[in-house]
Amino acid sequence: MPDEYPAYSSDGRYLAFASDRNYRRNIFLYDLQQRRLVDLPNLNRRDSSQEQPALSADGRFIAYVSTERSKTDILVYDRLSQRSQLLTGETKGSVRHPTITGDGRYVAFETSQLGQWHIAVVDRGITH
Repeated sequence: MPDEYPAYSSDGRYLAFASDRNYRRNIFLYDLQQRRLVDLPNLNRRDSSQEQPALSADGRFIAYVSTERSKTDILVYDRLSQRSQLLTGETKGSVRHPTITGDGRYVAFETSQLGQWHIAVVDRGITH
């Protein structure tokens, strides 16, 4: 059960990672101040895998890769609303390695949409 893809929030409080705990690939968030895992309701799905997390500065937003639509997609989970936003609904090809700005507004990721790997940036149009 490997733990992979560690990502710190820039304030140093949170560490996100992907793991095969519970026999599926899920994302976990560890609070380094409280020394415990943080509950992430509605993020991990039973019928798919979630991995490659990236955190906003304060750990509110988690960008990640999911296979819930039978292909790789980039989503952003908001810990306040406990919901995920699909960013790559219209993207053809594969996506991987998301990163998110400190305020959670922009997400960059790799996409093979044009036959080679390229960088795409999505403006979510929101700020804290």
